Amino acid sequence: MRAFIRPFLRQHGVRIVVTMVPVVCALLYAVGAVRMGVLQRLDDIIYDARLRATMHSSLDERIVIVDFDEKSQAEFGWPWSRKKLAELTNELFERQKVAIAGFDIVFLEPDESSGLARLQQLATTELRDEPSFVAKVGRLKSALDHDAVFARALQDRPVVLGYYFTSDRDGHTGGVLPAPVMQAAALPAGFAGFTRWNGFGANIPEIAAAAPVAGFFNAIADPDGVTRSVPLIADYRGRHYEALSLAMFRMLAGGPLVSAGFSADRGAFSGIDSIQLKKDGKSLHIPIDERGAALLPFRGAGGARGGAYRYISAADVLHRRLPPASLTGKIVLIGTTAPGLLDLRVTPVGETYPGVEMHANLLTGMLDNRIAVRPSYAAGYEVLVLCITGLALALLLPQLGALHAVLFSIGIGAAVVGLNFGLYLAHGLVLPLASVLLMTATAFALNMSYGYFVESRAKRKLASLFGSYVPPELVDEMLQEPQSYSMKAVNKELTVMFCDMRGFTQIAEQMGPGQLQSLLNGVFTRLTARIREQRGTIDKYMGDCIMAFWGAPVEMANHANLAVHTALALIDEVRLWGAERRTAGLPEIGIGIGINTGTMCVGDMGSEIRRSYTVIGDAVNLGARLEGLTSFYGVDLVVGETTRRQADEFIWQELDKVRVKGKGQAVTIFWPIASAAQFTARQAAELTQWNAFLKAYRRQDWDVCNEMLRNLQAFHATKYLYQMYADRVASMRMLPLDSAWDGATSFETK
Repeated sequence: MRAFIRPFLRQHGVRIVVTMVPVVCALLYAVGAVRMGVLQRLDDIIYDARLRATMHSSLDERIVIVDFDEKSQAEFGWPWSRKKLAELTNELFERQKVAIAGFDIVFLEPDESSGLARLQQLATTELRDEPSFVAKVGRLKSALDHDAVFARALQDRPVVLGYYFTSDRDGHTGGVLPAPVMQAAALPAGFAGFTRWNGFGANIPEIAAAAPVAGFFNAIADPDGVTRSVPLIADYRGRHYEALSLAMFRMLAGGPLVSAGFSADRGAFSGIDSIQLKKDGKSLHIPIDERGAALLPFRGAGGARGGAYRYISAADVLHRRLPPASLTGKIVLIGTTAPGLLDLRVTPVGETYPGVEMHANLLTGMLDNRIAVRPSYAAGYEVLVLCITGLALALLLPQLGALHAVLFSIGIGAAVVGLNFGLYLAHGLVLPLASVLLMTATAFALNMSYGYFVESRAKRKLASLFGSYVPPELVDEMLQEPQSYSMKAVNKELTVMFCDMRGFTQIAEQMGPGQLQSLLNGVFTRLTARIREQRGTIDKYMGDCIMAFWGAPVEMANHANLAVHTALALIDEVRLWGAERRTAGLPEIGIGIGINTGTMCVGDMGSEIRRSYTVIGDAVNLGARLEGLTSFYGVDLVVGETTRRQADEFIWQELDKVRVKGKGQAVTIFWPIASAAQFTARQAAELTQWNAFLKAYRRQDWDVCNEMLRNLQAFHATKYLYQMYADRVASMRMLPLDSAWDGATSFETK
């Protein structure tokens, strides 16, 4: 172990220390030793994006929002009298048969819109001597006391009123608070308390007495002004009160008792983490944070067009535009979305989100038992993930090249994101993510920067060695792992290509030196660009010929396929260039390409005066010979057997068996008909006929050969290959049959 650790630390120790710097900073943030507002903001952004991506975006048919919208204000004005509210309430319960109604409205002051107070004043002052007037006022009192009318409509019905707490005043602005759901004495010792308020605005006594169940509708925005959670429990003078949504849920559930659930650390009180609702031996836990707030489980973008809840205009309800019993069994929230009434909030899913829909979302979450939570152990989770990922980055990044370091860092980030999102989707856990992502990115950046500025000396040396021999694109790839490359000659399987221009000599004889130079530079530039696109290494330029190879210095498992793709691209490039010359009235130039795959010696070779990174060997010589056969067989490209076998992306036509100069053994040569994806049924039929012809040809069955050639020429009447074989068969049938003939054609010239 020591034999491994000491060399490892000697080689990578400094980079490990550099990588650990952001890890330590992130850990200090996670344990609360330092504050970094940017990380909290980034976590909020991640939470918001995740929330939007995972919203249900479907209609919850259990809950309906009766909206005092602009339409309602236009028809009945604002505020509505309590008499109209009574009519609305009666319509909801008597004709529409709703299950429960919650008012996201506070009735802070008496309703004097009927003028009853003025009439009573007149009856006791100026008109006290008018018995008929006094009697009339007495008879009208029950009808004109709108608060009493509204209270009668609320009486003995499942209604939850709303009210609010304040923190900017001492005492209250009026009204009566409902009974608290918990006392401070019921909470564990050491609990610092929920969010405290020092004032409230509640419903007037007459209305509060008619509907004694009420819940506050406060929301708490985060430091960036975005509302992501709503308190379910609030502390006012040591008493704890419930939110509107919680009060409605408890009424629906039959009034279960409320208590606080808390996390424990080795048996000792650690902190509040839930609200427990208990009834008949059953309990439900609603997750909350240390403030007593629950994360809002947003279902949609908000509003009537958000698609999460059905919105009904209060005017339509009051005018009885809804069919009877169309809201039977529904949970109704009564509130407003009118911009002028200031009940619109900035949320992760919309900048003008109706406050009434926040309560609807919480009700849905409680009904489905699906409310996300930031668990009390979130900091411990963050520290654990930081330690594991930081250690992995510190130990592995120094050993990786740039590409693998990028992939590894992305993999680490993806794994952490996947775990985080998985816990959120499966268990509703909202866990920190920003610190790990920023630490990973910073560790990678510092590691790569150190490698670039400090360790780049070896890479610059490699670039100076290979930069003159191989394309810059491959040099950049080699620089990622410079220790893997050297100029030492080795034997390995490669693919070599020779590309020669036909008719170039005749054209060159008619040109001056400057014109010839311009022509060569132009065509070589175009062809070289195509070779580099397919990762080829330019070996050399030889007059009007280009020599290139694939598979070194950078390993390429598909070097044969790349070489064939390159050859076809060169053929297309020359055809395009020829069309341009033809349009300009200039003579065209053809092309012939030979490709062979085999074992070659590759390395830095030459003299002390001049050296080059090149390939040599029998396989290289065969590639050059194959290029020379292209014009003989009337094709642009000829490849050897090994290339054909490895370049499996193409369909090949066998041209012949040949015995070239310098090689005693016959080799089979091919040219590509088409790519496998573009191979047609007609081409398949032609190829089948051709293969049958070659069998007849090699057994010297000349009559069958002639018949098959006629069939082949029906496919391609002008194909030079078929005409060449027709001439060859005509000549050979005049000779006696040769039992020793192996079907190969011999070429004595290069």
